[in-house]
Amino acid sequence: MRNGVVLAMLIGAMALRALIVDDNRQFLDAASALLESQGMTIVAVASSGEDARRRLDETQPDLVLVDIDLGEESGLDLVRSIVHGERPDPPRVILISAYPEDDIVDLLDASPAVGFLSKSSLSAAAIEAMLRGEAAP
Repeated sequence: MRNGVVLAMLIGAMALRALIVDDNRQFLDAASALLESQGMTIVAVASSGEDARRRLDETQPDLVLVDIDLGEESGLDLVRSIVHGERPDPPRVILISAYPEDDIVDLLDASPAVGFLSKSSLSAAAIEAMLRGEAAP
């Protein structure tokens, strides 16, 4: 089965297993607590692309939330390496950022990520809606 089909079956049936990648420790802590309180399972957090790749291999998440700006690194490059890497069935990826979507629309259009959520709109319901191809609540 394709990862998307399996993921669609998981939504609502059990908690999504997610990896969050952001260079801001306070955001990682807050986002993890928020999403876990809403029923998601955060299997790991990472603050760099290298750390994210290691955590990805260790935890095999269903979903990876990646900040567009990882300090000196590009979250977009990380997304490309996850989606187009050597994994036969890569996890779904959603980009996140404090930037408004209108400011980065060209970058988002060029990305293989499933979609984009602003950090202020981050919620399990918004993630699940995006993965089902629906508008966020």
